[in-house]
Amino acid sequence: MKVAIGSDHGGANLKDEIKSLMDELQISYEDVGCDCNDSVDYPDYGFPVAEKVANNEVDRGIVICGTGIGMSIAANKVKGIRCALVHDVFSAKATREHNNSNVLAMGGRIIGPGLAREIAKVWLTTEFEGGRHAKRIEKIADYEG
Repeated sequence: MKVAIGSDHGGANLKDEIKSLMDELQISYEDVGCDCNDSVDYPDYGFPVAEKVANNEVDRGIVICGTGIGMSIAANKVKGIRCALVHDVFSAKATREHNNSNVLAMGGRIIGPGLAREIAKVWLTTEFEGGRHAKRIEKIADYEG
């Protein structure tokens, strides 16, 4: 598996934690930025992550901003993206099993590094169940056109 990861200034520190986790899990990743604490615009990092997933350059994406909200909105503007804003482990598992989410959004000012690592680990290691959930994903794809 290969993951694209990006953040704005509000998520830069948490992004480093998640990169460390992916190193431990031996998951390859591409960091699209940002690498600073200076104010930047989240769409400049959310769009590239989502585009890499949509274009099959990577398998999944992770985006992080202060709340995760802006990044999730930006990522979900890209056709084919099912970005889930997650701040608990149950939702991380459910969104993979039921929604086949391909981008994970988290808020660096909402959750701490320990919980973020647990969420990311569950999200990265949980497979899509398919079955009755697949037709729902197909309906979303059909609506997108």
